[in-house]
Amino acid sequence: MTVAHNLYIHVPFCASKCRYCAFYSAAVKPDWDMYAGGICREIDDWRLKLGKFSVPTIFFGGGTPSLMPTPIFDRIMTHIRNSFDVSPLCEITLESNPGTLDGERLGAFQNLGVNRLSIGVQSFNDEELAFLGRRHSATDARRLIDAGLNAGLRVSADFIYGLPGHTAPSVEHLCRQINDIGLRHASLYELTIEPATPFGKMNLDMPDNDTMADMYNAISDTLHLARYEVSNYAAPGNECQHNSNIWDAAPYIGLGRGAAGRPIIDDVWHDQMGGGGRCTPISNTTRAVEQIITGMRTTRGVNLTPDVRAAIDWNAARDMDGLITLTPDNRLAATNNGILILDEILIKLVA
Repeated sequence: MTVAHNLYIHVPFCASKCRYCAFYSAAVKPDWDMYAGGICREIDDWRLKLGKFSVPTIFFGGGTPSLMPTPIFDRIMTHIRNSFDVSPLCEITLESNPGTLDGERLGAFQNLGVNRLSIGVQSFNDEELAFLGRRHSATDARRLIDAGLNAGLRVSADFIYGLPGHTAPSVEHLCRQINDIGLRHASLYELTIEPATPFGKMNLDMPDNDTMADMYNAISDTLHLARYEVSNYAAPGNECQHNSNIWDAAPYIGLGRGAAGRPIIDDVWHDQMGGGGRCTPISNTTRAVEQIITGMRTTRGVNLTPDVRAAIDWNAARDMDGLITLTPDNRLAATNNGILILDEILIKLVA
């Protein structure tokens, strides 16, 4: 019997490119009918390949999925429901940017099944938003957050810290603003400078590593939400189920040209890149290493299955006292000190 697969639908269109963005996306006027037709054909291919499997979560990511006309969203969701077994409890997330949704459009998406809204806020400071290349204002962001909360949606917001001039007090101020709004999920990402971006061509005076570490610790000290992954914080029961499933090594399928996946086909893990069902088998050892990398990012840790145990260098692990720990439910997790140097730990941990 085919196992359940989570679905990620990539929507590669944006109103404009931000200065820090290295993701696959384009600021063009989309042919939405052509886009939807391509997604539906991919759905058909997966139905033929795997049958009518169950779908625990659906995540529309981007790009800016909230730019999508609601009839196009309806067409895609209808095709998913007709092709697979979508539970009434399925978590359906729509990534969005302030300024792309009004109350009417938000209500239409909700009526079509969206029950979780992820908002790319990035900052509540208008000068910082302009520096990042964002098109919205702090007022726009607050308006969309309030609309989502008032509609009864599970609302998450993304933020970026570690901008030039940022210090721990800067992050504490941001966290207090998040607390005051009453958000029950927030993602706080350290600004990373990618070479192919406009920021990569600037000589920005970035905070040093010690200051970055102080800012990271300031989040846990100030935010009224618990960290459950390196960059994600939530009140109990408000974690993103889609991402949690992926981090915990559940299979998933990517739809759209910029999507990736890790499906199970004929009991074999596959690497799916670029959408379209193009897959390459991978070994259980390769998949175990991926499980270690994603699982160790979470506070829950990585499940120590036989394949995962075989992929760990236990001699190196024994030298990491205080940085990693075994949990009561037989998982390996990074401690609060370990999470600060997680990349170094993973290099040594994998056999």
